[in-house]
Amino acid sequence: MDSQDIKPREPQDEHVVENKELNIWEALIPVFALVIMLFYNVFFAFGDDALSGSNQFILLMGAAVAAVVGTFNKVGFDQMLEEVAENIKSTSGAILILLMVGSLAGTWMISGIIPTMIYYGLQVLNPTIFLASCVVICAIISISTGSSWTTSATVGIALVGIADALGIPLGMTAGAVLSGAYFGDKLSPLSDTTNLAPAMAGTDLFTHIRYMTLTTVPTIIITLIVFIIIGFGLDPEGAADTGTILTSIKDSFTISPWLFAVPVLVILMIIKKTPPLIALLAGTLLGGLAALIFQPDIVATIGGGESLNFANGYKGIMNAITVDTSVATDNEALSDLFSAGGMYGMLGTIWLIICAMVFGGVMDAIGALAAISKALLKLFHTTFGLFASTVASCLALNVTASDQYLAIVVPGKMYAKAFKDKGLAPENLSRTLEDSGTVTSVLVPWNTCGAYQSGVLGVSVADYFIYAIFNWLSPFMTLLFAAFRIKIKMLKEGKAS
Repeated sequence: MDSQDIKPREPQDEHVVENKELNIWEALIPVFALVIMLFYNVFFAFGDDALSGSNQFILLMGAAVAAVVGTFNKVGFDQMLEEVAENIKSTSGAILILLMVGSLAGTWMISGIIPTMIYYGLQVLNPTIFLASCVVICAIISISTGSSWTTSATVGIALVGIADALGIPLGMTAGAVLSGAYFGDKLSPLSDTTNLAPAMAGTDLFTHIRYMTLTTVPTIIITLIVFIIIGFGLDPEGAADTGTILTSIKDSFTISPWLFAVPVLVILMIIKKTPPLIALLAGTLLGGLAALIFQPDIVATIGGGESLNFANGYKGIMNAITVDTSVATDNEALSDLFSAGGMYGMLGTIWLIICAMVFGGVMDAIGALAAISKALLKLFHTTFGLFASTVASCLALNVTASDQYLAIVVPGKMYAKAFKDKGLAPENLSRTLEDSGTVTSVLVPWNTCGAYQSGVLGVSVADYFIYAIFNWLSPFMTLLFAAFRIKIKMLKEGKAS
């Protein structure tokens, strides 16, 4: 995943703070406090509106609890602030990408790029196989680009739009998009997490990828089968109105296959290892140019004029990039579809990420992350227990540190020696880190990945959680292989204990 093409510090250089003054129960106090506060806030107070701001403050309250625990365990306030600053600094690339995704979505909407994708997609994608097609399409794009974030920001947005027009539940579609995107992300040699996991475990990239296919391929096959079965049971309410929707789209926009040139160029740039920030900026500007060429009347209207000139053309493009914009249609079902929030629409997600990094930073500074991982490591003594402990650590860190890099780095550093002592080849650890750290990050609303994907696709984590089948099934698959000792590679020939 290329969430951070600007990296003030490399994830593999991330230090793990240990604090001998802190015991496991003290380390868990902020976690329990956070879970209790979030549970009340979501289920009893704000419901689906919790991410509008209250959950962000709850994360700050969790950080405050952690700070109190740290103070009682001889951790200075300045030390906590320094770690928080480093955490927030490390997300600068992700925040800039979010802003660029917002601007790209704005220009791609008013230029007709997204409406064109939807227009042709409605004609090509049969509702019965739509969800399975989402998985396959996103898997191919993600393998090619090495970025689940780029995949969801381009074809993912279009597929959600098609689902909306067809009346297919958006949670199902987002789950299918993310399942395919993270499958591709895991197997792509261009992905930073796919490079990070073997670096932490002590193996090489392609050994890691080959070994990872043993659990990843069965998981994606099961995912596809489930989505095919779901597809046969779907009765999309919008399917009968497809003709009307197509007419409305064509009446509102100039539809042209030439508009596909922009997303194709962006994807090619990513494949050629262009930094995502540069590729997304180029996509935004090309989208603006396409809007001026193909949709001059729409640009003029958004810019406050009747016919296109330099002043309202400039203002129209800038509005699409920065603030809420919409294109009026004669079909109410398309009203939400043809609106975009620009950079402004991403501010809530950015706010969430910053607050999550505050909590994760304080937890790291007081030594809580290291204490939790060490405690989990001591709980298990068998080979299966070691795998289970690694999975549990990755999941715990995705929740507490709110960052998938830390969910790979901390367990990777903590468990490398334990795997070696058990005679297990390092690719066992690297595969487990990816199966449980990388893919589950998107299932936590306040994790950088969960916040990003929810914000980009416009679907809450709660709505897509159960349908992100590949993501939550992956850690179970790696535990299944460990429990039955399937393809568990040893450092030397022998059996796992």
